[in-house]
Amino acid sequence: MGVTRADIGRIAQLAELAVDEAAAAELERQLSRILDYVAQLAQLPDDEAVSGDERAVRLRRDEVAPDPLERPIQEIAPAFRSGLFLVPRVAELDPGAEAP
Repeated sequence: MGVTRADIGRIAQLAELAVDEAAAAELERQLSRILDYVAQLAQLPDDEAVSGDERAVRLRRDEVAPDPLERPIQEIAPAFRSGLFLVPRVAELDPGAEAP
């Protein structure tokens, strides 16, 4: 199966590409080789003794598991009690001009 110059011209027209004669000759050669290779692949024997399930790729089970690098939140919190982060009051951070 080959590609003709007319095919290249039609593809270029549909893709709105400008293809000169030198590029068209190279594209004709490359696309013909690709189509010939695909035709060869189609001729490979299909082993009918093997069912579709046996040829399928085996994937691992999808199981939810904790991340081994994950640390408990209490380890990264500066202060933590009863499931809550403890933070200082805003007034304690900036006592302002009235502080002794």
